[in-house]
Amino acid sequence: MIQSRSCEFAIAFGLLFVGLIITLQQMKNLSKIILLILVVTAVGCSGTRPKNGAKPIVRELLTTGYCKCGECCGWKRNWYGRAVYSYGPNKGKKKVVGQTASGTIARPGTIAADTKLYPFGTIIYIEGYGYGRVEDRGGAINGQHIDLYFRSHKQALEWGRRTVKARIWKP
Repeated sequence: MIQSRSCEFAIAFGLLFVGLIITLQQMKNLSKIILLILVVTAVGCSGTRPKNGAKPIVRELLTTGYCKCGECCGWKRNWYGRAVYSYGPNKGKKKVVGQTASGTIARPGTIAADTKLYPFGTIIYIEGYGYGRVEDRGGAINGQHIDLYFRSHKQALEWGRRTVKARIWKP
């Protein structure tokens, strides 16, 4: 499941970050460091599960995979080496690589959907992928089609194009 890997990453990152702080501050503010571990762990692991007792909508959805690369997200590097949009109304304008339409940074569990049907914050459980939250949209994402975020282009291609059963909890 995607969810457990992101929690493991958050915990590992938190511990690495704390190790760096302990070295830098030489154990001066240990209570602040412990609080930081708890915050990093909680932020990395919460928010992608529905509330207890909430009834899901069950649907079959067409799913595809995407990553933050230019091929998946429509950006390229200009001659300055900066990421810019490669087409559309923002062509040539600065692009923040990995930033979603809702302003968050894409990570496993990020879903792009038609926000007329599934607004930002909608939680979806996809068989074979796990829990995710709608935080992005795309030009080719319409109707009962969602795009699932993967860490690499290879993983996104391996997922391919699948019609799967999904449980949906709208905000």
